[in-house]
Parts: sequence; structure tokens; C-alpha cells
Amino acid sequence: MQPAGVACMWRHDGRNRARPGRRWDAPGVDDFWTTRSKMAGTVEQKLAEQGIKLHEAPTPVANYVPFVRTGNLLFVSGQVCFDPAGKLIAKGKLGAGVSIEEGAAAARGCAVNLLAQVKAALGDLDKVVRVVRLGGFINSAPDFLDGPKVLNGASDLMVAAFGDKGRHARTTVGVASLPADAAVEVEGVFEVA
Repeated sequence: MQPAGVACMWRHDGRNRARPGRRWDAPGVDDFWTTRSKMAGTVEQKLAEQGIKLHEAPTPVANYVPFVRTGNLLFVSGQVCFDPAGKLIAKGKLGAGVSIEEGAAAARGCAVNLLAQVKAALGDLDKVVRVVRLGGFINSAPDFLDGPKVLNGASDLMVAAFGDKGRHARTTVGVASLPADAAVEVEGVFEVA
């Protein structure tokens, strides 16, 4: 939490907002902000309780950006199911070699990558007001009809991390293929402060 009176008047670097260039010279103020910026927020603590530590957000491999903020909405590009080491959590088609359980684990991995991008955009997951929407793309055999069960892996993580503000609108689409033959890709829209 920020000390009373500091939120509106003082920036994290100690400069007075009302009078640019003037420094706050009280002892401990810069230490407070340095310590605060290194502390994990409430959402990250909830993730840690589930054994999830966010890694550095992956960088795009083509001509696009990982996220766009417009107003109070943050749009995050689709994230495939790579783990922090860059290995696919599940590869191939659901209904043709990849089980629903493996697909749900892959969707959960996509959600972790989404949250890593949100943290890269905002600096703190506690700035998320609500998860607005998830879009899930399931690499599916033609007769696979359980895409929503797969995407529950991502949805369940959002609710576990954000509580009721993690409940969201959702679309699940079966597709013929995904980059790197990933089993799942998930994109998201977040309302942010």
C-alpha cells in the first residue's frame, strides 16, 4: 500500500508531481518505493500459492506487438502453450493423440503466458480490474467437440488468480492447425486501471 498523501503528490522516483524537478528529501521515501516495486502483488501471491511463478514474457516472432492498450482495455495477442524453457506443453491435435487433460494443461500454460504479457504491459497484475474475454483456439481433429473443456484450463486459472473479476466472456474455436503444431493458443482482453 502507498502511504497516505503520497499517491497523488509523489512519483515512485521521489519527484514532486506538483513542482517538476523538486525532490522529496525525507529519509526512507525512496526506500519505500524501491521495496514496493520488488514485492509481488496479491494476484502474483495467489499464483505462487498454486506453484506458478511468472517468467519473462515471450517476444513476438513476426511483425506484431504482444499487447495493445487503448483506454482502459488491454488486448493481448494469442499465446501458444510454450513453457518457460520454450518447449511446447502439448503438441498436436486434440482428438488425435492429445487428450483433454493434456489440452487443459496446455490452455493453462497459455494463460500463464497471457499473464506474463499483462505484467509486462502494466508492471503489476493488481492493476487488472477484470478479465473481459478469452479467445481459445484448439488444434482439433475434425470430429473433436470438447474444445470448451480444454479451454477450462485457462478460464480456471483466471478465476483462481483474480476471483470473481477473473470470470469472463469466452469463445472457443477448433482450428486445423496452430503455430509450431501447438495444441492450444489463447488470447485475452483485460480491463485495467
